[in-house]
Amino acid sequence: MNASNDVVLRASHIAKSYREGDLHTDVLTDVSFELKRGQTAAIVGASGSGKSTLMHILGGLDTLTTGEVEVDGRLLSSLSDAERGRVRNRSLGFIYQFHHLLPEFTALENVCMPLLIRGVGIAQAQREAGELLGRVGLAARLQHKPSELSGGERQRCAVARALVTRPACVLGDEPTGNLDEANAAQVYALMLELNREIGTSFILVTHDTRLAARMDRTLVLHNGVLTEQPRTDPAALLREM
Repeated sequence: MNASNDVVLRASHIAKSYREGDLHTDVLTDVSFELKRGQTAAIVGASGSGKSTLMHILGGLDTLTTGEVEVDGRLLSSLSDAERGRVRNRSLGFIYQFHHLLPEFTALENVCMPLLIRGVGIAQAQREAGELLGRVGLAARLQHKPSELSGGERQRCAVARALVTRPACVLGDEPTGNLDEANAAQVYALMLELNREIGTSFILVTHDTRLAARMDRTLVLHNGVLTEQPRTDPAALLREM
């Protein structure tokens, strides 16, 4: 999708296991892939295959058993907790199935927060957040709290919050899973538009085969291993699992 060959996210032989007493569970056994700047990828797989676990590991929110994750040229394993937090703030954006907006703050304040955490001044943060909220169709809703927004508006606000720092990569875990078809289509279109205009990479866990088909790449997680599939019918890939 873009001319740059920079790798913004690299996973190398990731494994994740859980042990409780005599019970040992392998969730991920061998996950390796690279995502280049501006690329979009969908991760598909059966329920319980470990997709959310993988996304948390890629975002530095969960530990891995073996392997390495590199974000924008930095190995997460080599960083302190504080340094990983700074990498997440500067290089990554997150969108979840449920928006996770802070209910006591307005849309503008919610979108400002990643910039304020970075140390951007209030006036500049408000200006940049307001501009992006306008881009996602919420210019008239800046002072509304999440409870005063529709489901689609809340998720568009969450997209704006994920993108306000102009991250290298956005990780989305079923980002439209709780939306109706019309709102889901609107959020899909918005993410792809911002991907083209800003150059941010997207990697999305999704059960929506229409969204998977619109991504540059389709990655299938099965039996703890991630494999890339040719650009065939994503619905057929899911039926095979």
